[in-house]
Amino acid sequence: MSISMSDAANHEIRPPAGKESAHGASTTKLAVGAVGIVFGDIGTSPLYAFRETFVGHHPLALDQLHVYGVVSLIFWSMTLVVSIQYVMILLSADNKGQGGSLALVALISRTIGKTKYGWLTVLLGVMATSLFYGDSMITPAISVLSAVEGLTVVQENLAPLVIPIAVTLLVILFILQARGTQKVAALFAPVMMVYFVVIAGLGLVQIVQNPGILAALNPWYAVQFFLTDGLLAFLALGSVVLAVTGSEALYSDMGHFGRGPMRLSWFGFVMPCLLLNYFGQGAMITSLDAEAAAQAIQSPFYYLAPEMWRLPLVILATFATFIASQAVITGAFSITHQAMQLGFIPRLSIRHTNETEAGQIYIPAMNWALMVAVILLVLTFQNSSSLASAYGIAVTGAVTIDTLLMAVLLVGVWKWKWWYAAPVVLLFLVVDGAYFAANMMKVPDGGWFPLLIGAIAFTLLTTWARGRKLMRDRMTEVALPIEIFAKSAHNSATRVSGTAIFMASSTGGVPSALLHNIKHNKVLHERVVILTVQIAEIPYVDPDCRYEIHDLGEGFFRAVIHYGFMEETDVPAALRQMEMCGGKFDMMQTSFFLSRQTLLPSDKPGMPIWREKIFSWMLRNAATAMEFFRLPTNRVVELGSQVRI
Repeated sequence: MSISMSDAANHEIRPPAGKESAHGASTTKLAVGAVGIVFGDIGTSPLYAFRETFVGHHPLALDQLHVYGVVSLIFWSMTLVVSIQYVMILLSADNKGQGGSLALVALISRTIGKTKYGWLTVLLGVMATSLFYGDSMITPAISVLSAVEGLTVVQENLAPLVIPIAVTLLVILFILQARGTQKVAALFAPVMMVYFVVIAGLGLVQIVQNPGILAALNPWYAVQFFLTDGLLAFLALGSVVLAVTGSEALYSDMGHFGRGPMRLSWFGFVMPCLLLNYFGQGAMITSLDAEAAAQAIQSPFYYLAPEMWRLPLVILATFATFIASQAVITGAFSITHQAMQLGFIPRLSIRHTNETEAGQIYIPAMNWALMVAVILLVLTFQNSSSLASAYGIAVTGAVTIDTLLMAVLLVGVWKWKWWYAAPVVLLFLVVDGAYFAANMMKVPDGGWFPLLIGAIAFTLLTTWARGRKLMRDRMTEVALPIEIFAKSAHNSATRVSGTAIFMASSTGGVPSALLHNIKHNKVLHERVVILTVQIAEIPYVDPDCRYEIHDLGEGFFRAVIHYGFMEETDVPAALRQMEMCGGKFDMMQTSFFLSRQTLLPSDKPGMPIWREKIFSWMLRNAATAMEFFRLPTNRVVELGSQVRI
């Protein structure tokens, strides 16, 4: 291993000036861009959220009490969870401009990371990340499937084509990932703008014809729903929460657009459009007789449109769900990249799909794993209504964890008095906890899937982090001090021309590759650089703080390159900028020496044998340091070593 987290104990790491704002573009332009990228998931929820509340596993009567109650719940859920918790509070909790559970954990860790409860914060962040992977598999499946199912509203005999069309679209979606999203992304905002305007217009028409539905703005209708139905109203929360899926995406994508533009997009455009559509669906159902309402509730989103416009609406909705799925997939790439940099996931092969935008990446292993999982979901559950039973648990679980992290943030980082923080946290814990508890009732009907994926991801992430720490500790225990080695090696080995760079996972001791090289080859290069790449707990590092160099004498140097967890670890590019390490680096005269560890059974294993075997498997299948650090293939030498953990 040759990558480590930096605690910045002896070297001040700071973000670059200006990185906290999103690329310097105009607020309006960024706000429009956010509509296309960020709000696709929550924007396609009207396709199934209102419907599932009435026709799901716990159906409700189509009367005024229940329709008004559900619409009121949707409005207040969107207000509390999305608008206040995420858009107002958590968007203010940026880690040098970046958001998301892992960025929030890194922010908190810088303040309380050394306390006895710091590990719990990290554990919560890993749990939220694990649940995200379950969500990233279900979102493309349910979104695309629910859109294509609109064909059955246009013509019932098209039902056999729904699954083949949905699977075909999903396969195309994942194949396109390798080409990058820059060209396609140019169409995202215009398509989503049209989509939101259309669904708002369809809802507004119904509201104008049946304005009584606006009474649902009064929270009393939600309270009355609970007072009347009790348990049934509680179970309905499991479907109502589908209206706020995508909340986490708002926070995770903050680094791309900034809090100002995202707040403008949400309050000025997206939220009003969504509420008009939900209120319109409610107005339409209450205006119909019992027989017509029973038919319309099977797909109220499409029944909002006149019959002649339903096919164009299906096509538009399919494009919108395609975009929403695209955003979720690229979000999975970004989260994986962050987790990799922070040491929770082994190195994976990463391809950069844009020469100028470092954030546009493609991770083949993640892409194909997601594709297989999504297609299996579609083929297994067969329709969006069945998938809705599996949906929601991952989202509500992640939102509840974010609430717990928010509590630590308010008290530990922002230094709120506990009597100010307690009511705020308690309110969101009650709301988010109720949604999570209601979704737990879905476990037998499909909710087990995201929980299973989350459990597997959590096991893998924590196993890798624990095994990596054990391996580094064992290597440090037997490491020879570099100062002693430099003096003795200079007198006992032949020096040859050129530069040798030995990648090391820590800044102490002699890398095993250097020991093996002198043992077998009995030579040393004129310049020997022991290089460590450290990932700081901030998204970006100021270029002035990038390098840390120590001259050890006798032609030996200890160098550290600092990166933020959102940055690309391009070692050759960094070396070309480094001139304080015995002169400039000529790649044609430089050799890179890497260590490849083989694990051996230990008499006193640091973790259970089954986890040790998983870690060993992950280590064998990790991408090589040559790929991860973008080292020139013809200048790399790998030397093996054995480690007991």
